[in-house]
Amino acid sequence: MNFEDVEKFIKLAKDEGVSELKYDDGKKKFHVVLGGTKHEYFAPAPQHKVEHHTVVTKKPAVTKEEGVVEITSPFVGTFYAQPNPDSSPYVQAGDKVNKGKVLCIVEAMKIMNEIESEISGTVVEVCVENENYVEYGQVLFKIKV
Repeated sequence: MNFEDVEKFIKLAKDEGVSELKYDDGKKKFHVVLGGTKHEYFAPAPQHKVEHHTVVTKKPAVTKEEGVVEITSPFVGTFYAQPNPDSSPYVQAGDKVNKGKVLCIVEAMKIMNEIESEISGTVVEVCVENENYVEYGQVLFKIKV
């Protein structure tokens, strides 16, 4: 599916009154949210990094589990647990992390965004598998402080 196909898909959705579209054929995927004039298009991750940004997320929320903090995705995109396919993951369950430690990358609109820990503690759980699609606010990590 190329960009022109995506545009046709968006036009069809608008004409039919659909507010959200998701497409995934195993090789390419995109997610379109229609509302006003804002359209978001997500393509497969590039083989090289186009840009590299660091994202500081909002203050993490403490969960029902005493002292466990959830780190959530600041936007929709593709989750990468490691900087490249040949590398080890940034963090794994059991790892100790300090505030500012890169936990993962969330790729959105071909921009690689490093997600940093806002707290120091121990990673209890990595909640997303590598290269999976994540939603805004989806829990990525649980960290015990």
